[in-house]
Amino acid sequence: MAAGKIKVLIIDDSASVRQTLSSVLSADPDIEVMGVANDPFMAARKIREEIPDVITLDVEMPQMDGITFLRKLMAQHPIPVVMCSSLTESGSETLMQALEAGAVDIILKPKIGAADHLAEAADRIRTVVKSAANARVSKHRATRLTERNSTAKLTADAVLPPPRIGAMAKTTEMVVCVGASTGGTEALRELLEALPANSPGMVIVQHMPEKFTAAFAKRLNGLCEVEVKEAVDGDPVLRGHVLIAPGDKHMLLERKGARYEVSVREGPLVSRHRPSVDVLFRSAARSAGANAMGVIMTGMGDDGARGMNEMHQAGAYTVAQDEASSVVFGMPKEAIAHGGVDKVVSLDQIAREILAADRRR
Repeated sequence: MAAGKIKVLIIDDSASVRQTLSSVLSADPDIEVMGVANDPFMAARKIREEIPDVITLDVEMPQMDGITFLRKLMAQHPIPVVMCSSLTESGSETLMQALEAGAVDIILKPKIGAADHLAEAADRIRTVVKSAANARVSKHRATRLTERNSTAKLTADAVLPPPRIGAMAKTTEMVVCVGASTGGTEALRELLEALPANSPGMVIVQHMPEKFTAAFAKRLNGLCEVEVKEAVDGDPVLRGHVLIAPGDKHMLLERKGARYEVSVREGPLVSRHRPSVDVLFRSAARSAGANAMGVIMTGMGDDGARGMNEMHQAGAYTVAQDEASSVVFGMPKEAIAHGGVDKVVSLDQIAREILAADRRR
């Protein structure tokens, strides 16, 4: 085995899924599939022989379901776990429990035989596994891996042109734009639970597959004072309301007269993601300028770094989550390096920064 490769254990009761995931992951020179298992008991035996860097875990399996195994694993020997699921509404609710139990991220089972879908899904699967390998589940991981991907990496130019800097004067209402990826589901829960019901309107891009964003929004809505929902094209951005971009769609902020609304649309992967934080942030720079606040949170890669710099240049106040409180300090680090961050704060201070910025208006 080449030094530095990410060792992955695949746990799934479907032989075809195990084979497809093995092929997808083994195609990346940074990843080695160290083993496969058709149930948690076989997986436990393999883990005793060799500790993987990442586990991909099916939700529904015989003898022991994936959530039960995940909880036992995280209590006894924490390892970054990526949940693998079919695209179902009921499954999305279960996966919210998995994220609460300590799973790092979610991938969809690849559709065998659909070449276009498989190519795009393969890129996401490899990216998520690499991101998971960098995640902190109980302590800081020493390794920082560079993402490799054969797919051309598009910028926000693929969806909308660059902003006209200085085109939007400051008004009375502020809109908060937030981007997050790995570790973001729980970080966003903590952020939104800390906000009062009259907080400024917020729009969020969290890297998640389609269907699961609706369950995620529903879960947050039941926990928070603010109203949280999955965004629909044309939804207004209102005080006390939070809109989460639907998985597999880009979300843009647009100004309509004296108010803001979101546009939800198709489009290519941008910074290897759909929805993309760069797309949201660029649209905020174009449509809101100094009326916006940008927040970039935990996640691997550089999605959002360029867009946040554009928001900063347009007069927006911008904040990044610090390394100590990030599960993966990738996206915030890149945004800081691009020069678009006004302030770096811990996760538990972000809500305070939002409310302070709102009061300054």
